[in-house]
Amino acid sequence: MNTPSRGPGKPAESTESTARTDVGEPPGPVAPEYRIPEYRIEDLAHHSGTTVRTIRAYQDRGLLPRPERRGRSNVYGEPHLARLHQIAGLLDRGYTLASIKELLEAWDAGRGLDGVLGLVAEVDRPWTDEQAERITRADLDEKFGGIPDDPAVEDAVRLGVLIRVPDTPDEFLVPSPRELAVAAELHASGVPLSAVSDHLRELRVHVEHIAGRFLDFTTEYLFHQYLDHPPTDEEATEATALVRRLRPLAQQAMDAELARAMRTQATRHLRHHLEVDREGDQEEAPEGEGTPYAPQRTAPRSRLPARKPHPRPACEPVQLPATTVEAVRALVGEDQVAAFIAAAAEREVQARRMDAMRRNGRNG
Repeated sequence: MNTPSRGPGKPAESTESTARTDVGEPPGPVAPEYRIPEYRIEDLAHHSGTTVRTIRAYQDRGLLPRPERRGRSNVYGEPHLARLHQIAGLLDRGYTLASIKELLEAWDAGRGLDGVLGLVAEVDRPWTDEQAERITRADLDEKFGGIPDDPAVEDAVRLGVLIRVPDTPDEFLVPSPRELAVAAELHASGVPLSAVSDHLRELRVHVEHIAGRFLDFTTEYLFHQYLDHPPTDEEATEATALVRRLRPLAQQAMDAELARAMRTQATRHLRHHLEVDREGDQEEAPEGEGTPYAPQRTAPRSRLPARKPHPRPACEPVQLPATTVEAVRALVGEDQVAAFIAAAAEREVQARRMDAMRRNGRNG
């Protein structure tokens, strides 16, 4: 018996005719309004932009419902195609297959995903108004003195300060033009680029600690009511609006506190070095004079004293697992292993100290 042919990628139609043909029975008439698109697995892969192997893997993981069996054939429908599009969208957002399975189970239980996905999209948005720019290698070299420095460029790529543009080897994407401008200004003032990179690595450790503490703080007092259970669409929408309102607060608080700290620290730092310089002047006073040499403190100084290195803190040997040291080495490089581990330990000490202070304040 001849059956109507259909080309690859063309959905079959769910009719009594199709069902009976699968088992070798003659077709019967079915009203057009009851025809629902159905797919073979090859057709489903074509329409969803995936592969047959991937579809079967999703079925094995419980991400995709099993097809309906029609005689000797497996038949897929529009719900399967919609589910594959959902999975692809969540993968694009960075979800793992395990977390996608949990979300889809929540969806199947009657809780919508629209609100959750809106919350994820809001959090994924850039946390700055700064716009990324492109720069050519020639302009980059010119910006940093006109002398090519391949090691410095590679270091900037590893740090994410520069991102290579695919298929364009002499062009880079600059996620933060302000950050690159700061590096250029420091270099023009005499700071080696290797020192600029090292300082950025150290700075990131402290800033990431601050960001983590801010998230812990806002989660404890604001977002815990939305995150201790799978949120409904309404709750996810409320949380999204809250993120939108709080988004600028982290940077505003950081800017204000950095300005305060720089004013205090810079004044103290300058005063310390000026006092050290005056002490040196007194020690070098000419001998035999009736009064000790005393410089006029109110007179303006024509130069700042050379910066003296701070004494290094006392160190004690600590044994660490070789796997930990190797992981840190792969992350920050051989020269920064000790500094990274010390900064990470200091971060944990500060976090526990702040937690203890908070608990004592509540108990008090």
